[in-house]
Amino acid sequence: MKKLTYLLVSILVVSLYSCKEKPKEETTITTENEPETSEWITLFDGTSTDGWRGYNQDSLPSNWVIEDGALKSLGTGGDIGGDIVYGKDSFENFELTLEWKISEGGNSGVFYHVQEGKQYKAPYENAPEYQLIDDIGFVEPLEEWQKAGADYAMYPPDTTQNAVKKAGEWNTTRILFTPEKVEYWLNGKKVVSFVPYSEDWQERRNSGKWDAYPDYGKFKTGLIGLQDHGSFIWFKDIKIKKL
Repeated sequence: MKKLTYLLVSILVVSLYSCKEKPKEETTITTENEPETSEWITLFDGTSTDGWRGYNQDSLPSNWVIEDGALKSLGTGGDIGGDIVYGKDSFENFELTLEWKISEGGNSGVFYHVQEGKQYKAPYENAPEYQLIDDIGFVEPLEEWQKAGADYAMYPPDTTQNAVKKAGEWNTTRILFTPEKVEYWLNGKKVVSFVPYSEDWQERRNSGKWDAYPDYGKFKTGLIGLQDHGSFIWFKDIKIKKL
C-alpha cells in the first residue's frame, strides 16, 4: 500500500510540473520604417592614408601628412589642389563621424556627395559642406552661415549651445544624411537640422550664393572630402556607415 501511495504522489508531482507555464521567449521588436544599416567603414585609422587622394588627382598631395595618429593638412593647398577625397567608395545616405581640431584662425570643412571632373576645380562647387572653423579666434567677423557646424551658406548652426571648442582642442562631428532629414552634430549637440531638397532647401539654394555654381547640391551620392583652406587642420577616427 505504501508503494502504491508513493507511486501516485510521484505521478501527481510530475503532472503538475509538466503543466507549469513555460517562460515566454524574448522577442525583438523591429520598426518597419527603420533603415537597414551596414557596418562601420573606417576611412582613416591613424596609421594609413589608403583610399585618400587629391581632388581630381590620382595620389595624395604632399600637403597632407600623418602626425601623431591624425591626418593633418599643412595648409598650403587652398583652391589650387589641396582638397582631398576618399576615393574607394561613394555614399548616398549615411552616418559619418570624425574628430577634428584646427589652428587659431583656421578654416576648413567636410564635404559629402562630392563629384569630380575637369569642369570643377574644388569640391565646394558641387558638394554640401559641414563647416569647420575657429569661431572664437577668427580674425574677421563671421556670418551665422559661416560658423562651425553650419551647412555652409545654407543653414546656420545653433550657436546658443556654445558647442564648438577653441582652437587646438578636439571636436567631435557627426553628420546624418537621409532623404527625410539631415542632422549636423557638434560635440554631442545637434546644431543643424533640415529636410534635403525641400522647398525651403531650394529657396536657400537659389538665393544667390550658388549662382556661379549651378551644380551645387545637385548630386545625391558621391565621395567624402576634406578641405585644405590654407590653415592647419587635423582629423582622426574618421568612419562612416551606409544607411
